[in-house]
Amino acid sequence: MIKARVYRSSQREFECKVIDTGEMVLATAMGKLLKGKDHQIVVGDFVTLEETNEESKYTITEIDKRYGEVFRVIVREASKKVTASNIDLLIITTSVSEPVYKRGIIDRFLVRAFQWNIKPLIVFNKMDEYDPQTFDIKFEQDRLNILGIKSYEMSAIDDSYEKKYLGLGKQELVSELEGKTALFLGQSGVGKSQIITSLSNKKFELKTGGVGRWGKGTHTTSWSEIIDLEKFLVVDSPGVRSLSLEDLPCEDFISYFPDLVDMSVQCKFQNCSHMENAKGCAFRENLDPDKYSDALALSRLDSFIRIYDELSQTPEWANRITGKRN
Repeated sequence: MIKARVYRSSQREFECKVIDTGEMVLATAMGKLLKGKDHQIVVGDFVTLEETNEESKYTITEIDKRYGEVFRVIVREASKKVTASNIDLLIITTSVSEPVYKRGIIDRFLVRAFQWNIKPLIVFNKMDEYDPQTFDIKFEQDRLNILGIKSYEMSAIDDSYEKKYLGLGKQELVSELEGKTALFLGQSGVGKSQIITSLSNKKFELKTGGVGRWGKGTHTTSWSEIIDLEKFLVVDSPGVRSLSLEDLPCEDFISYFPDLVDMSVQCKFQNCSHMENAKGCAFRENLDPDKYSDALALSRLDSFIRIYDELSQTPEWANRITGKRN
């Protein structure tokens, strides 16, 4: 029995790294592992291999139980499409200069983190360009602290930058990543590739549109793959870059905002909109926007309302397929 991990998938062939030896081998899969809409072998899977009669060829015979699945629900097919598995950390990257920091984007990615049950971390990049007059980074850190989420500051292009505002910087992030498998997310332009390059001490260069290893050219990103950065692993999966949350049903959507759940059940009406003029809303009756701690909670509530309003526009056919109604 040979234990391995899937590092790259391409249709029905898989590049796997043998756990004991570190050897990269090419494998196909037994038919039973590929049949059915919910059966897939994905990057990150730990698998069992058997040697075939062909030289240097292997067959995947079993998939180990997964954790940290990255997936999306295909509503029309009523199925779950997994694109990566066994992810330890979701690194949500953002910029403090250009593109302009957008709180709502962070909260959208956090919805996915809670849905996937993957620990999220926030990285504020381009700190060498940070202007305190633009936004209050400490407020952003505090609203994330409520969720137990750590925030890190760094400048991917300036190795001399030292942490100044959040107490956690590049070195602490590297320590957090050591030995882990991470998925990096963030809107275009925030410097995801530069961040990963910096965290690898520039031993690897990741470029927009592909992964370039020193002296080995550039890979396209049409396939999901694991990139070994020695101290940690990065999953590059083009299928999870969308900010869309349309596959999530409105019913119980607030469960993806765990910091709001307890107060939400105190509202007078079960279908409370939580808007400013909502009668009997526990948030509006108990929280004072001029009080710092309450302002933190209200900023999260604002994100919830915006995303919920978007999801409530889901067409009726989608609700029928999922078996749930708004």
